[in-house]
Amino acid sequence: MSESWKAIFDAYRIQEHDFEESPFVLTAKQIKDATQHFKRTSEKEVRILCKQDSRENRPEIFAENGLFLLPIRNGEYVIVKGEGYFDIPPIEKTTMTYLSKLDFQPDTSLVGDSEMQHLDLAYATSLIRTFVQDDSLVLTIRGRKYTPQFSFRVGSHEIVAEGVQTEVDAGYEGKGQVVLIEAKNSKTTNVIIRQLFYPFRQWQQCTTKPVKTLFFEKRKNIYSLWQFVFDDVNDYNSIRLERSQCFVITGK
Repeated sequence: MSESWKAIFDAYRIQEHDFEESPFVLTAKQIKDATQHFKRTSEKEVRILCKQDSRENRPEIFAENGLFLLPIRNGEYVIVKGEGYFDIPPIEKTTMTYLSKLDFQPDTSLVGDSEMQHLDLAYATSLIRTFVQDDSLVLTIRGRKYTPQFSFRVGSHEIVAEGVQTEVDAGYEGKGQVVLIEAKNSKTTNVIIRQLFYPFRQWQQCTTKPVKTLFFEKRKNIYSLWQFVFDDVNDYNSIRLERSQCFVITGK
C-alpha cells in the first residue's frame, strides 16, 4: 500500500500541495490511473487503498506528513492534514458482573466468533439497554446507507460530504434517543473518527431525538462498552469519551 500511495503522490505532486491552505481532493479514477501498473489487486484496488481505519493502517507517506483520508462523496476523497483518529483507552474500572435478562442461554450464540453475534447477544441479554439506561431500545438500524449532505470542520477547513456510504454494526431507537454502535471483536487501540462521526451526523438529520455513539468490543469473555460524544456537532475533532465499562455476562 505504501508504494502505491507514493506513486499516487508522485503522479499528482501531492507533497507540493499546501495542506495548511486546503485539503487535497482526489478521485477514485485518479487513484486507478496512478496505480494501474501495479500487478497485485491490493496495490491498485481503490477500496483497499482507501481503507485506513487506524493510525497503523496509514501508508508511510500519510503517517510521516500527519495526513489522513476522508471520503466526501461516491468516488471522491480528500487528503487532510491533522488528527483523523481517536484513542480507545483501556478501561481501568473493575469488570462488572452482569446478570442476563434472558431466562435461558442461547446455544446459537456460542457458534462462531463474529463481532455481530457478540453484539447481538449483548443486546438480547439487555446489556446494551442497561448500559445506556433505556429499556425501550429496539433494533432499527443495520447495514449500509448513504449520507445526506452535511458540512463539518477539520481544524480551520470546511468539508462537505454527501452520498458517502456508511455502515453501523447496529443502531437502536428508544422513546427518547437513538444509539449507534461500532463493534470489534479484537483489541483496538485507535480508530478513525469518521466511523463514528459520519453515521452520527447522518442519523442526526433523520430524527429529533439525541443520537448517542458507542464503541463495543468483545474479547474472551469480557464485553466492553465506550460512549463517545461530540461536543460540537460541526467539529470532526470534538469527540470525547463520556464513560466506559467492562462486563462479564452471567446466566440465571
